[in-house]
Amino acid sequence: MGLLSRKATCNSHGQDSSYFLGWEEYEKNPYDDIKNPDGIIQMGLAENQLSFDLIESWLAKNPDAANFEREGQSIFRELALFQDYHGLPSFKKAMADFMSENRGNRVSFDPKKLVLTAGATSANETLMFCLADPGDAFLLPTPYYPGFDRDLKWRTEAEIVPIQCTSANGFCITKSALEEAYEQAQKLNLKVKGVLITNPSNPLGTTTTRTELNHLLDFVSRKNIHLISDEIYSGTVFTSPGFISVMEVLKEKKLENTDVSKRVHIVYSLSKDLGLPGFRVGVIHSNDDIVVAAATKMSSFGLISSQTQYLLSSLLSDKSFTKNYLKENQIRLKNRHTKLVSGLEAAGIECLKSNAGLFCWVDMRHLLRTNTFEAEIELWKKIVYEVKLNISPGSSCHCNEPGWFRVCFANMSEETLKVALNRLKMFVDGLLSTTRSQSEHRRLRSLRKMKVSNWVFRLSFHDREPEER
Repeated sequence: MGLLSRKATCNSHGQDSSYFLGWEEYEKNPYDDIKNPDGIIQMGLAENQLSFDLIESWLAKNPDAANFEREGQSIFRELALFQDYHGLPSFKKAMADFMSENRGNRVSFDPKKLVLTAGATSANETLMFCLADPGDAFLLPTPYYPGFDRDLKWRTEAEIVPIQCTSANGFCITKSALEEAYEQAQKLNLKVKGVLITNPSNPLGTTTTRTELNHLLDFVSRKNIHLISDEIYSGTVFTSPGFISVMEVLKEKKLENTDVSKRVHIVYSLSKDLGLPGFRVGVIHSNDDIVVAAATKMSSFGLISSQTQYLLSSLLSDKSFTKNYLKENQIRLKNRHTKLVSGLEAAGIECLKSNAGLFCWVDMRHLLRTNTFEAEIELWKKIVYEVKLNISPGSSCHCNEPGWFRVCFANMSEETLKVALNRLKMFVDGLLSTTRSQSEHRRLRSLRKMKVSNWVFRLSFHDREPEER
């Protein structure tokens, strides 16, 4: 009899995905412009490091928050003592207001319907525990964030069935794709409990359209299932079309306070918009009181520290700061996105047109040796080990077309991005040069064969008797 649990010894965590393997290689040999200029540049991590100076400036101007003081008096002891898992009311209100502001105040969020979690990872897993039993399934549009194989499945033992989206329409979600995924789940004898989307999409960097959101709401309404909208990139939308939350569409369709609205759940965090993944701040918003109650109890396994809540309640309550931050951060993201796209174009590489996120969905299909996932991994390994760039292959995101890659742009300096793009251009130029050389070699060899064949034919023709010709 084994001494360890089945969970401890199983291999379903997803750590063997190329997404995580690339990280491991980076950690063995990280790039540093001075100490290790030949190291691997991390372009597989969706972090926002472009606007730290704005937050640092606020902290310098607001010492009470940073020093855990209120009106000049220390509240260290108050924050150090036990806090229940409902969270600080001031923080929940500030978070609800910030979520509304992030959506142009077109919708509002009730702090009583928020559940605090240690990041979006915890929020998504908690919702899985609340909505699905082991063996139940959620439908996810492809390509999707590789970490979902861990977050949604590992401990909950729920299943993921892909909604197959393609480049033919920019990977949009269609009615037929939703129905096909549902039917596939039924063939696998899986009970479908809901659909989970990321809006804006990770890894596409695109916002979900109003048409798609209408399709999704109609679908979950007809099937009597849940919809989870992971909106952690909502504040990163840097150009039109703007962000549309599923909450807005519920309001437009007059579905507020209905059974459908009780089955729509929002996940949000401050990891991407504010660039604070280390603070571990996530929330669930649900209109279902039972889900809120159950998720709140579960949140005791992954709380946000009282100190973090106090600091961020002060920061988020400063409306002048949040307004300026969101605007300036989006300008910086747009500029950085433009630099990545133009650098890739100089290397002969195109991207899916995007308007949000911290990454681009990059098309390298023309660089594949063959149109297979084996060729995609072969190219990825060259980029990681030879070019020394860690990017994420589309197969790790369950894309059904080989040759797509997610490339992040906001987790490094502009100088480092230039180094990365120069490396990539040199690699592509060399690869295409080799391909053209091989193609020319094959063409010349074919011509020689044709010339020999023609010479043999002419020789044999002239050697024949007249009547044989």
